[in-house]
Amino acid sequence: MTKRLEGKVAAITGAFSGFGAATASRFVAEGCRVVLGDIQDIDTSEYGDSAVFAHCDVSKEDDVSNLVDLAVSHFGKLDIMFNNAGIVGAVGPIDTIPAEEWSATLAILLNGPFYGMKHAARVMKPQGSGSIISTASTAGLTGGLGPNAYTAAKHGGVGLTKNVATDLCHFGIRVNAIAPAGMATAMVASLMAGDPNAIEEAKRILAEQSPLKGRPGTAEDVANAALWLASDESGYTTGHTLTTDSGVTIGATLEGPAFNERQPMIREAGKEGL
Repeated sequence: MTKRLEGKVAAITGAFSGFGAATASRFVAEGCRVVLGDIQDIDTSEYGDSAVFAHCDVSKEDDVSNLVDLAVSHFGKLDIMFNNAGIVGAVGPIDTIPAEEWSATLAILLNGPFYGMKHAARVMKPQGSGSIISTASTAGLTGGLGPNAYTAAKHGGVGLTKNVATDLCHFGIRVNAIAPAGMATAMVASLMAGDPNAIEEAKRILAEQSPLKGRPGTAEDVANAALWLASDESGYTTGHTLTTDSGVTIGATLEGPAFNERQPMIREAGKEGL
């Protein structure tokens, strides 16, 4: 069987761990060559000639531009841009957030994807094809699931995805996003268990909370979603935000839906039955 990304080239930000690292491994296994961007150095030896590293602080436009340029100079083109780098950012009630923390959060979570879309577009337009993917969040689809700055940035990212999709579709470029819930990554393990290495403990906690009984969300779930959006299999999909959230954003809960037990039909004024 032909590998799903055979011959394609991708750039991934936030590739050191979590969603980025899982996606890098999956992409390479599917025949893709990758440029791995992060502020932490990445050893690419496990990928052989299929990967190179670029230092990339996504809050700096020049770093993102250089990441894209490296893909073109080293591998000859760019087919896939995965804007994945992220942090939790500023935390606290709205009246306590320092302006500089607010700005720093949006610089990474909203400006970063903007830079990625901008510079991916400049090399994808001439080739007439490409897939741009950004990591959003369930906090970008509803309120109350994340800190204020994080939620604002992720809502902005979902909106930007939709709008840029309309901007670039005429050039054969698709623009989509992935909205994970809390997944078993180092960042979530740090929040849940106080230890970024406590991935198994995070899985246990998430499995207990998941509407999909006993099933935690993992970095591989996001990598699988990114693979589909990056591949030609999703060739007619653009402007979409794909959730990996066990149904949380459509109201799924541990307890199940309201009125989930059989009873006589409820009619006007409390009357029952036909």
